Amino acid sequence: MAKQNLSMGRKKTGCTKILSKSHRHVTFSKRRSGLFKKASELCTLCGAEIAIVVFSPAGKIFSFGHPNVEPILDRFLTGNPNLGSKKHQLIEAHQNANVRELNNYLTQIINQVEAEKKYGEALDHMRRANQRQCWWDAPINELGLHELEQLRVSIEELKKNVAKQANKILFESAPNSLPHLEMNGIEYVEFLESKPKVDAASTIPNAYDFAYGYLL
Repeated sequence: MAKQNLSMGRKKTGCTKILSKSHRHVTFSKRRSGLFKKASELCTLCGAEIAIVVFSPAGKIFSFGHPNVEPILDRFLTGNPNLGSKKHQLIEAHQNANVRELNNYLTQIINQVEAEKKYGEALDHMRRANQRQCWWDAPINELGLHELEQLRVSIEELKKNVAKQANKILFESAPNSLPHLEMNGIEYVEFLESKPKVDAASTIPNAYDFAYGYLL
């Protein structure tokens, strides 16, 4: 004897009121969206004019209409299918004008965004080009080995130039107070180091002490 198929298949649930209040609200929201979607598809496919008014369990009102709810309700209440056709045309023309205005505004915004984007790209390009020219202004961790070596050499050269300029300024500011010696047209200034004082009179005669202490 063959075994009976125990599968009962998909059962249809009865259409009864949902007892849970929270479940009712969730079901209403889902079914309302589905209803409006089907109505919109019917308008698109068949060119139908539809008006739907729905009250939620909480008392809130929701409506859907194509092209608009008010003229369709007026036609339904008066029983005149031609009533409101001119009004419908005016409303549709007004809506089209608003759509064109919004499209123009959107186009302006898009063009402005594109212009700002190009401006930002140009600034970024200029910044990168400036960093390539003045690479020493870039952060240390962004420099390569060759650039770091160049930076070290430049700093050492800068230190030499600073020391040379400082010596020059010091010498020019007090030329008579600094000991110096001219040899072959070059002046050697000794102010960076101090030497112990030597009593020239105790070592050599006074006739030969004119340069003592500077040739050592």
